Amino acid sequence: MRPRTFAEFVGQQQIVGEGKVLRKAIEQDQIPSIILWGPPGSGKTTLAYVIANVTKSHFVPVSAVSAGVADLRKAVDEARERLGMYGQRTILFIDEIHRFNKAQQDAILPYVENGTITLIGATTENPSFEVISALLSRCRVFTLEMLSDAEIETIVRRALEDAERGLGSFNVQLTPEALKHLVTMAGGDARIALTALELAVLAAVPDAEGKRLVDLPAVEGAFQHRALLYDKSGEEHYNLISALHKSMRGSDPDAALYWLGRMLEAGEDPLYIARRLVRFASEDIGLADPQALVQANAAQQAVHFIGMPEGNLALAQAVIYLATAPKSNALYLAYSKVQEDVKQTRNEPVPMHLRNPVTGLMRDVGYGRGYKYPHRYPGHFVRENYLPEGLRGRRYYQPGELGFEREIRKRLTSWWKERYEEKSEELDP
Repeated sequence: MRPRTFAEFVGQQQIVGEGKVLRKAIEQDQIPSIILWGPPGSGKTTLAYVIANVTKSHFVPVSAVSAGVADLRKAVDEARERLGMYGQRTILFIDEIHRFNKAQQDAILPYVENGTITLIGATTENPSFEVISALLSRCRVFTLEMLSDAEIETIVRRALEDAERGLGSFNVQLTPEALKHLVTMAGGDARIALTALELAVLAAVPDAEGKRLVDLPAVEGAFQHRALLYDKSGEEHYNLISALHKSMRGSDPDAALYWLGRMLEAGEDPLYIARRLVRFASEDIGLADPQALVQANAAQQAVHFIGMPEGNLALAQAVIYLATAPKSNALYLAYSKVQEDVKQTRNEPVPMHLRNPVTGLMRDVGYGRGYKYPHRYPGHFVRENYLPEGLRGRRYYQPGELGFEREIRKRLTSWWKERYEEKSEELDP
């Protein structure tokens, strides 16, 4: 089912859509050396083969998994001969180019530079880290995105209808539930979707009329994964993240873990969950436990670094930490008040004593005049007004009585006794 033309190619319209620079270069057979960077199953190799079919250049595919320097030199020698005898350019396609070491990449560098070959490299890894800088500087990097659910569905439907290269001759009836699960579990990877579809179809027993029914259990069997009630873009998506958030806010680690598991096992993007944990750490814990934000960010980094499913434990650790941490919405309330004042009050000028007298003229007109340097005072503190005159005395942050905020309250009370000696307000945003 690999597309042969742009008409059959699905996705990546941001780089190969009508009128895009890369599309024009390909159609005019003037393609420069490029690196295609994107997740598995997003169409990197497919795009390379489409280029091979569209252009008049000679196409030489090489896999970095099995090829060595000798293979590269042979391809270069043939390219040089073809260019000299027939005037035909050669496109050298290196799949998984990140697997080539520095010496192997160095071997093709001079020939990319002098135009003997046009390089197309495909990689799932960041080219900035995996491709040598000298080679990278001579290539344009194009980023491919994960295929959307709609695009995966288009690919699946085409495979079911295509009798020549697909499964059209098998007379398949794919139920809506099975299609939805197939698309969801593919996770934006066209290869996974087509492989699972083929397995489910071949395993289905034809009925008396020769029709093969592929239902939800058949697709579940192909994936070896039970379907969970979940829609990454629908109501259930928001219901579950809300349940996770409220369970952590309610300090129930068991419920929080359950809702986390429901989302992860259903195929939710782990980085989406990590982003919500980072927000929760500031919104519902804040300075009651400053380590909460550290834990949430560490979980995000762990998921990004090791991926899934290994990253699920990092998210679970963060969820338990956040659920069992002391809670405070003081930070959330403080910033909400600031937002309100910024919107509703005039743009107050910065008081002269807080301005930095960078030039002599600034000093002459009063910039920095009267500023009291706290480090020259006992306890490294001096009572001073740091707000604009129109907002003098305004109080935004009211630390709570739990966790580290209790220590913050003590400090602020000792410095600004008249402002912080009373109890904090109990407000619900």
